[in-house]
Amino acid sequence: MMVAGGVSTLNTRDKLDLQHLRLATSSLAGLLLLANGCTRTATCLDDDCADDGGTDTGGDDTDDTDDTDDTGGELPLPVSRDVDILFVIDNSGSMGEEQATFAANVASFIDVLEAEEIQANYRIGVTTTDSGNLWCPTSTPEAGNLVMSSCKNRLNDFVFNNGEIDVRDLACNDICTLTEAELEILPTTTDFDAVAKPRPWLERIQGVKNIPESTDTAAAFACFGPQGINGCGFESQLESMYLALIRSQSTDEESYGFMRPTAILAVVFVTDEADCSYNKSYSEIFEQNGNKVFWSDPADSSPTSAVCWNAGVECIGDPSNYDSCSSANKDLDGNVGVSDAEAVLHPMSRYIELLDELEQEKQQYDHENEIIVGVIGGVGADGQALYADVSGTDPEFQHSFGIGPGCQAPNPLDPDSPSEAVPPVRLLELTEEFTPGNLFSICAQDYSPALQAIADSIQYQLSPACYTQCAKDTDPDTAVLDPECEVLEDPPGNDNTVVMQECLRDQNGYAIDPQSNDYAMPSDEVNVCYALLVDPDGLTTDLNDDMSDRCVDLHYNLEFKVARRPGFPADSGTSVSASCSLADFPELSCPGIGG
Repeated sequence: MMVAGGVSTLNTRDKLDLQHLRLATSSLAGLLLLANGCTRTATCLDDDCADDGGTDTGGDDTDDTDDTDDTGGELPLPVSRDVDILFVIDNSGSMGEEQATFAANVASFIDVLEAEEIQANYRIGVTTTDSGNLWCPTSTPEAGNLVMSSCKNRLNDFVFNNGEIDVRDLACNDICTLTEAELEILPTTTDFDAVAKPRPWLERIQGVKNIPESTDTAAAFACFGPQGINGCGFESQLESMYLALIRSQSTDEESYGFMRPTAILAVVFVTDEADCSYNKSYSEIFEQNGNKVFWSDPADSSPTSAVCWNAGVECIGDPSNYDSCSSANKDLDGNVGVSDAEAVLHPMSRYIELLDELEQEKQQYDHENEIIVGVIGGVGADGQALYADVSGTDPEFQHSFGIGPGCQAPNPLDPDSPSEAVPPVRLLELTEEFTPGNLFSICAQDYSPALQAIADSIQYQLSPACYTQCAKDTDPDTAVLDPECEVLEDPPGNDNTVVMQECLRDQNGYAIDPQSNDYAMPSDEVNVCYALLVDPDGLTTDLNDDMSDRCVDLHYNLEFKVARRPGFPADSGTSVSASCSLADFPELSCPGIGG
């Protein structure tokens, strides 16, 4: 924070409301390749079956001449657990307490991703809000570069204004308890580069981490997350995000490969300031001898963060409590509603269009894959933004930031000066475009609820692989469903689909591999297998065939799980599909299916 002197078809405004509805569709988040053979013809499952379209395909065994096809067409299964998460952390001078709170609470985020029912294959990258400004000659702008190193190796970054503020202990030493050896980033490969080398992100894929096995990932993230407080006070949250995502697609960048094409993408901002992502062509809005139309006082010797608010936001209503504030394109003379090219701050279209394009690319593989945006910023505890001028009650804050605080909280570093945050109008609009309501207060004393809620919005897309038709019970005399299914794996660029084998069973049910803690492979030659989850009520002694609550709540009678041998992950773009014999009377076998 700078002080004085220093579109897809389902557009995103309705996304959260539609989450549960979409769970009833046949394609959810993951490596589902809907292009290259979206829905194939029904697959034969028994000896009487033929695929010439004119004979029985597994229906009533008593009538081989019946043309009724009771075998379901191949349905894509949401078996991918891949998610890439970019954190954009404000590293300006006022963020010491907030970074400490963030680091202390990151376990609530990691716990959701690593929960047994989720087991996300995640990558976490971190960048800062510093993309440079002429008034920040001593900062080292990351400009979207990913930072993945222990805060203990960057302790000087936690000192601000020549030692006036020192949060080395508060935001790093008191929280980060791991040694440099415990935080070593180990070599790994990506989908884009077969060369194993250390990558600037934290990952856990199929249980394999890129840090030492004995190191807890949440404890590691508590060391990697804090970014210091010596960054530029003209924060460029949106531009830093933009540059980070662009860099990750460039072959000459260290972060190349961070963003997997079929993985869910989540972007999380942690900041107490308004966005100041300005067009470098119009840097004169900050210059001492430039255009000062956005300065709080043209007589000042230097600009304040009010320039960022005044240059990019327009409010309507009573200034003591505005009806609303929204982003606005303004030119060098302060004219509102100008073209994107004339806007002194980069227009919101720049960032919305980038995420839209990425979302559409991902939806070529899985049409339900949606970008997730979350903000921990200057909003109230209810997630609502407050907009009010405070020139009469707090002229110093108004002068510094152009608007009153969006939230306030006690400051343990200075009891006489509360922590305050500026309402994040432009970040709010980006969030509402992609993940409405995913806004949380940075003034809170505990970020666990916020981080867990953001992680929950991710796990909604990492949904279980419910079979979305009513599978036929081939042996009604047993306590649970006995389905007849075929599961196929279709690697990218390969015309030959592979018939997947069922995972190993023993006398007690599905066997579990003690090394991977996952379903055991049926043989040493097999690297991937599937399990049939058919028990919605715990009727069998085998806990490994129990269905998830989500599939049960939607009245499906079958769920799949796909297990892979450690070290043999699926290639990006691999699809998995299943076809099963269907119940003769689904309205009786699966009442209320999908709802």
